[in-house]
Amino acid sequence: MWNSAPYAALVVDAAGTVRLANDLALALFPGAGPGARLTDVVPRWLTLAHQDPLPDTVRGRVGARAFEARPTRGPDGDVVWWLAEAPGDAGLREAREALRTERRRTAFLTEASNALLSSLNAERCADTTARLAAGHLADAALVIAPPAGRGLPVTRCTRGGAPVRGQQTAEPAEMPGLAEALGGFPPVPSRWIDPAHVPDWVVPEGFGPVGSIVVAPLPGQGGPAGALILLRYSTTESFTEDEEIIVRLFAARAGAALYAARMYLDQAAITETLMAELLPPSLDQVAGVELAAGYRAAGDAERVGGDFYDVHPTGPAAPDAGAAPSGEYLVVLGDVCGKGLEAAVLTGKIRNTLHALVPMADDHPRMLRLLNGALLSSRSARFATLVMASTRREGSHVRLRLTSAGHPAPLIVRSDGRVEEAATRGTLVGALPEIEAHTVETSLAPGETCVLYTDGITEARGGPLGGELFGDDRLRGVLAECAGLPGGALVERVQMLASQWVSGGRHDDMAIVAVTAPRTNHLSAVGGHGPGRFTP
Repeated sequence: MWNSAPYAALVVDAAGTVRLANDLALALFPGAGPGARLTDVVPRWLTLAHQDPLPDTVRGRVGARAFEARPTRGPDGDVVWWLAEAPGDAGLREAREALRTERRRTAFLTEASNALLSSLNAERCADTTARLAAGHLADAALVIAPPAGRGLPVTRCTRGGAPVRGQQTAEPAEMPGLAEALGGFPPVPSRWIDPAHVPDWVVPEGFGPVGSIVVAPLPGQGGPAGALILLRYSTTESFTEDEEIIVRLFAARAGAALYAARMYLDQAAITETLMAELLPPSLDQVAGVELAAGYRAAGDAERVGGDFYDVHPTGPAAPDAGAAPSGEYLVVLGDVCGKGLEAAVLTGKIRNTLHALVPMADDHPRMLRLLNGALLSSRSARFATLVMASTRREGSHVRLRLTSAGHPAPLIVRSDGRVEEAATRGTLVGALPEIEAHTVETSLAPGETCVLYTDGITEARGGPLGGELFGDDRLRGVLAECAGLPGGALVERVQMLASQWVSGGRHDDMAIVAVTAPRTNHLSAVGGHGPGRFTP
């Protein structure tokens, strides 16, 4: 009965010696065992009160807490001091403790939000969720992603350990509350989950007896992003209702971060798929003709833009005595008005349309008229310039048919260093109901090159003062110096000098294609299954 009293109690004799102390009194005054001097173990305010006449009530502080002490004198002269927290102080102390707890929770949720939103990688986000949950909310945590095929993607983490990812062959219904959480339903209270019914795969290896469990959904936008399972040892206090509220707040932040990461992953996959169709092809040798190309988008962070090039086989290769197969190929280089994503979308439309018109490649003006009609019927108000080159190997020479549609005319680099401009001209496509285009023919001797380029090269501004155009004359001079070089070397030279010219300044998209008649007859044709898809 003495220890079951709701207040701290000390029995002190007339000489000031402690005779008895209950557990609550010993918690306040650890040295107040039988035989201790009162003056040695209690605050001075209580020592002073232990003298005649005894006060009805005395108040004072024990550490940070305020107490009232009331004496009761026994028949043998001993005094029982009863100590209780001062009225109002207990409530204030509880309020302060609640405030400290709320501040800790707010700090944790802020830390969690910052950590979870620092990466758009879904796996790292799951790792962070498991690590934070195991470190702050439980002794172990499992992050379950929505089922993938016949298994559950699981990220496990114990307090102080590193997250471990894996695939668990299990049904959500095996774990109480998991199927509901993965379906987006509210969490099942921990008191309703019997640890004895938890499947073995949920408990980390070597974890020990499970005391309490929480299963909470990880809500995404418009659907669940997964589920969170928290486990505590049997020696750890069970989850309280307040703690389960914090779990739900944390799960909401983690679910939003996981959903955003998975959305970013899906969008990145879609972008990569589309990008594969928009990026220019890699070129080498086709049907005895050497092809080389270079491309640089206007923005360093962009991979596609308004400039493009393509190569299309236009008919079966036919062997020529003593030479490589001589099938004809159509090389197209174009420049769409503007740059960025919108220009890239129109670029894709033009490339697909031209691919469909390849059977008409023997008539460049007709192809351009049909392309012009297709662009005028679309919603885009942009236009484009194009240049076409049909190539055919004839003995040691390469025969060319060249057509420009509002584009800079191709430049022919002869073996003696002369640079000639092809006499082709035409109007741009996608702007006027009627267009004109004039085709010319020419021939390349071994070692000679036809250069197709966009005005992003000649109109690049830079130089010593930063505002001078690279210009047609400078380009011709560079090409004259490259006479006799392989097409790949010529392209690299032009790209290098143009890049040095603009340095780090702004510039338009730059594209260049070199069609070269090889110096050797020891060539083999290269086949392809689509535009620009060739392998040496």
